[in-house]
Amino acid sequence: MFPIYGLAIFLEPIYRKIKDWPIILRGGSYTVLIFVAEYITGWLLLTTLNVRPWDYTHAPLSIDGLIRLDYAPLWFIVGLLFERLYKLLIRLKIEVN
Repeated sequence: MFPIYGLAIFLEPIYRKIKDWPIILRGGSYTVLIFVAEYITGWLLLTTLNVRPWDYTHAPLSIDGLIRLDYAPLWFIVGLLFERLYKLLIRLKIEVN
């Protein structure tokens, strides 16, 4: 799972491009991107290794058992928290690369 969580590093260049957008658009963008990453990585693990590290098949608002649309508010907030963490690291002059 750590490599999948590590995909969050790709939010940095996206943040640089959308940092001046209104908060609702930035949070919405992060939500969509996280859903896409979650779906693709879940699908790849399922089709290549026949493993399902998360199983949402019986959850409400599930898509193919790989993502849950009711998690959208969580991913919205997580995306905006990544922005704050990134800004803190820049302020502290800690290189993310």
